Amino acid sequence: MNKAEIIDKVAGDHELTKVKAKEIVEQLFGFVGTNLKKEGRFSFPDLGTFTVSQRAARTGRNPATGESIKIKASKNVRFKAAPALKELVAKVKVK
Repeated sequence: MNKAEIIDKVAGDHELTKVKAKEIVEQLFGFVGTNLKKEGRFSFPDLGTFTVSQRAARTGRNPATGESIKIKASKNVRFKAAPALKELVAKVKVK
């Protein structure tokens, strides 16, 4: 599901215009980003928890040339699924 499909679903389920549904969806994801930046984590019941993690600087290798390169330290977002989501996904048939 992509952003446009989420907006269509929110609009249809709640009898909203697509413009209003888009505002709601963008605001929700804005809350996630803002909270991650401010507190380093965002938890949503029955979905899971997003956290900011630190990756240390390290040495990598250019696969084309084999040359060693330095990779800078960075921050990434991690997601840990809630038990309810894990249980739901366990019932999904994989193609």
